[in-house]
Amino acid sequence: MIKLFNLTFNLKYIILPIIYIILGFIAYYTIKKIINKIIKIDIIKEKAHKQRASTIKVLIENIIKYIIMILVLLTIISVYGVNVKSIIAGLGITTAIIGLAFQDFAKDIIAGISIITEGQYDIGDTIEVENFMGEVIAIGLKTTRIKNYKGAIKIISNRYMDKIINYSLDDSLAVVEVGASYNHSSEEVEAVLNKLAKELNGKIPDATGDIEVIGINNLADSSVIYRVTVKVKPMQHIVAERILKKEIKKAFDEANISIPFPQLEVHNGK
Repeated sequence: MIKLFNLTFNLKYIILPIIYIILGFIAYYTIKKIINKIIKIDIIKEKAHKQRASTIKVLIENIIKYIIMILVLLTIISVYGVNVKSIIAGLGITTAIIGLAFQDFAKDIIAGISIITEGQYDIGDTIEVENFMGEVIAIGLKTTRIKNYKGAIKIISNRYMDKIINYSLDDSLAVVEVGASYNHSSEEVEAVLNKLAKELNGKIPDATGDIEVIGINNLADSSVIYRVTVKVKPMQHIVAERILKKEIKKAFDEANISIPFPQLEVHNGK
């Protein structure tokens, strides 16, 4: 009888913690499904709103995960006879000690919440921080993960995300500067550029406006520099600039407008 009692007593310390952990997992994934039903990211059309919804969903899931972990942990230690009520009652004293020991962790949490609520950046945005530029792939309560075009991922504590450059908040500007020989009049060159702009309007991928021929931007040593611009969706300026450069070169060739290379004139002192 005593052996049976001891066996049952010992099994309680093994089985109950396992049950509580399983219940914790079930509770987390159930709540996660409810969140997915409430925040339906797939039906959101605007990219900015979709990114914000995705970020908020990740934040809520992280908060719920930590809450469930704490509750499960307190429940398990109560099985082993630890007075959980005294622990909770003593949190007022220990909070100050924990706050000092984990003040950097607390700063990261506060900064993470601030990043979400203020909309400084969202998942999918292209940002630059500490001379590292890339796409935000994850925002946690403690850290932010950024992936650059090479595939390198940088993990930065949220408290260090106070000085960033966000390239996704507004349209990018594609800027192309091309030189033409001084032998050609500005009217001749601008006529070719304006004709090309009309032909390319609506054909530049991700363009959000018409192509603008700004005109003469600089008088260089060997050429007159003309500037052409077009607004495009965030971070799509490089593709637009490549297309513009290719088409401008083709148009100049057809119009026999030369693009001179730098020349050095040497005078003989004799």
